[in-house]
Amino acid sequence: MQFSLTDSQRLPERLFLIAPFFLWGTAMVAMKGVLAHTTPLFMGGLRIAPAGLLVIFAAALLGKKQPQGWRAWLWIVLFSLIDVTCFQGFLALGLSHTSAGLGSVMIDSQPLAVALLALFLYGERIGVWGWLGLGIGITGISCIGLPDEWILQLGTGEWLQQGHAILQWQSWLQISHSGEFLMLLAALSMAVGTVMIRQVCRYADPISATGWHMFLGGLPLFFGSGLWESEQWGHLTSSDWIAISYAAIFGSAIAYGLFFYFASKGNLTSLSSLTFLTPVFALVFGNLFLSEVLSPIQTFGVGLTLVSIYFVNQREQLPQPGELLAWVDTRLVGTKKSKVAEIPIQVDAKGSRK
Repeated sequence: MQFSLTDSQRLPERLFLIAPFFLWGTAMVAMKGVLAHTTPLFMGGLRIAPAGLLVIFAAALLGKKQPQGWRAWLWIVLFSLIDVTCFQGFLALGLSHTSAGLGSVMIDSQPLAVALLALFLYGERIGVWGWLGLGIGITGISCIGLPDEWILQLGTGEWLQQGHAILQWQSWLQISHSGEFLMLLAALSMAVGTVMIRQVCRYADPISATGWHMFLGGLPLFFGSGLWESEQWGHLTSSDWIAISYAAIFGSAIAYGLFFYFASKGNLTSLSSLTFLTPVFALVFGNLFLSEVLSPIQTFGVGLTLVSIYFVNQREQLPQPGELLAWVDTRLVGTKKSKVAEIPIQVDAKGSRK
């Protein structure tokens, strides 16, 4: 059975298809709520390492082959360092300096980076819609990550007068330590990990490799927490442990399990078109439970980023410019031709018209 929003008419199937994105978005809100009582790296490790063990156990129950050979383990280790250690590390650190909604938008901008990496590494075609999406995405991320006063000054002469202040090293240093910048680094780490999946799957089963890379990637987070953080669990409440368990079990293990299940059933197009739902859920629940409010410029940037993600994900399915021109030509020119009046003329044997 294939789950598709366009083909299926049953509500349970639609809800199951949306479930991974709902779980990822709400897990972001749960992690943000816990950060007030714990440290970022410790929380990142708690979320991902136990979830990896659950996926490994599930893969064993399903009879999936465990990784074998040094090439398989080498790619899994590299995959875990980039896609888990760097991604979850930057994610947890960035989430402590920004809202859950904005963080989710920045994370889900990774398809833009994936498109560029796939172009340079594998020669994959981006196309007109893809380039348009990339341009819109850069604009949207700029509205989210740059200070509002910078954006407002772009349309006035004040920006030219104060441009030297913007170019100062201290200004860019401030941006590099912002939560949005750390989230962008997390998105880039996830993008590189996504591109690496092709090599990983050459030597190991995808589900088994996913579980092992989640578990192994979480270990350096615990190690870094032991070196640089303190009082990781002393202030955690029972509700915090419930939120961490939710992020680990539902937001990681079950969400990834559902995602890979739907992908194996041939729903890649449906899944990619639903990517934008993750930050939508994070924004809604962040506002409900954490009272997170965006500035007007950030809200505009969120809208642009979601539009760009849709264009990049759907660039192969959207009609190409040539097809649009042909459709317009058929509709307009064909209509004009059909409206031309045809007057029958009879000609007699002598050549005179009647």
